[in-house]
Amino acid sequence: MNIIHMKTVQAPIHSWFNATSTAAEIAADCDLTGKVAIVTGGNSGIGYEIVKTLAGIGAQVIVGARDMDKAENRLTGLKNVSFMPLDLADPAAVDAFAAGFLAEHHSLHLLFNNAGLWRPPRLLKDKRGYELQLGVNHLGHFQLTGRLWPALKNAGGARVVALSSIGHRYMGVRLDDPNFEKHPFDTMKAYGQSKTANSLFAVELDRLGQEHGVRAFAVHPGAIRTEITRYMTTRELQTWVQRVQQQPGRQNDGFKTLQQGAATATWCALSHQLNDMGGVYCEDNNIAGIVPDNAMAGYGVRSYAIDPDIATALWQFSETVTHVSYP
Repeated sequence: MNIIHMKTVQAPIHSWFNATSTAAEIAADCDLTGKVAIVTGGNSGIGYEIVKTLAGIGAQVIVGARDMDKAENRLTGLKNVSFMPLDLADPAAVDAFAAGFLAEHHSLHLLFNNAGLWRPPRLLKDKRGYELQLGVNHLGHFQLTGRLWPALKNAGGARVVALSSIGHRYMGVRLDDPNFEKHPFDTMKAYGQSKTANSLFAVELDRLGQEHGVRAFAVHPGAIRTEITRYMTTRELQTWVQRVQQQPGRQNDGFKTLQQGAATATWCALSHQLNDMGGVYCEDNNIAGIVPDNAMAGYGVRSYAIDPDIATALWQFSETVTHVSYP
């Protein structure tokens, strides 16, 4: 069957929502009864808000995360929600999660690659031997999405939402030195590399998935105070807060609530305005505008994070590293 898709442009549209909208507001008129969703890292932070929102409108939601105790404490009592252990730094654990899901489910309608790691104080590596932020934030999710690919195709229309970040501005992907063996390790640059990779992943996944009805989006959720700041010292945290508060055009103190932070990912998953669209980077419940690659202040997406040629190169690198090819 030939499916015709609109060609999308990385430019804002006339969204019905804005930076202060919440996930609950976006989902208010939606019904996901009979639909299945996975949210990685859904036992805390904005992932937990996404889980509550989807489950509240009828979706069956599976949470994948490392901390089983936290999951049991947070998820117990939520209707339509279940938990499966998932360690994105461990390829065997990713395969086990996917195999367990596929044994129980034929289709997957929504996949939120939400779990992430930010600013470990030193160079750490995943079980593949790659820098841990790249390994968890990108490579683990690349492997997971590839293993779940049959269920995404079976959905007859699925969306994959990759949680990127404004942090992509710190660096593009350095495929000839992903582990900082030729350059001094900088944890913020490593984070930037992983978040650029999340955005590029959505670009290439959307290109490959269109003919199967699978569309992909990258999301900057906004600045939110969550447990992801656990590696920051008190002084570093204070500096970060000050920088956020100084950003022009931000509401209140520059930070979003958890419900507001979960909104753009929810919008990308549910909005009818995005039908026949994909492969774009979104923020504040809209498609983001493109800003200069050397712009450090302000929001928007840098061109290297949505470049289709770089996205293809990253995809080939990721297939080689993970030994996962999307059939």
